[in-house]
Amino acid sequence: MNSKSTSSVAEVIQKLESYCSYQERCHLEVMEKMRGFLISENEKNTVIVHLIEHNFLNEERFASLFTISKFHQKKWGKIRIKNELKARRISDYLISKSLKEIPMVEYQTTFDSLSEKHWETLPERDSSKKRKKFCDFLLRKGWESDMVYDKLKQLEKSI
Repeated sequence: MNSKSTSSVAEVIQKLESYCSYQERCHLEVMEKMRGFLISENEKNTVIVHLIEHNFLNEERFASLFTISKFHQKKWGKIRIKNELKARRISDYLISKSLKEIPMVEYQTTFDSLSEKHWETLPERDSSKKRKKFCDFLLRKGWESDMVYDKLKQLEKSI
């Protein structure tokens, strides 16, 4: 919503219920959305409380779904997921709880398949450039550096 509009609290609640129903949201996203409505801070707090009480807004559920979906869909590692959740002001407790939901075996399998596929698709002939591109790609996706460098050594041995 680009232009600011004066709305009643009931209208704002209705719009934000719809907004939260469409996709899981965190408090920060809802607060950003509320900037488009000309309501007082007290009224904003009332809206947030209503959304929490009626289970439209749940940080724990958001963190859990965000973690699993980014891991499965974008193949992000735990470091990237943690940083993205911190940027959304999710508590450290909820971040660590949601990261524990990723099965370790699946985490390792995903890392192995992603790294091997990326290694094979790099057209670089210069080995140092290939190593750099390989590491940069995986580190940018948030995979742990020790995993990345161990995998690099393993893949270089198999050449």
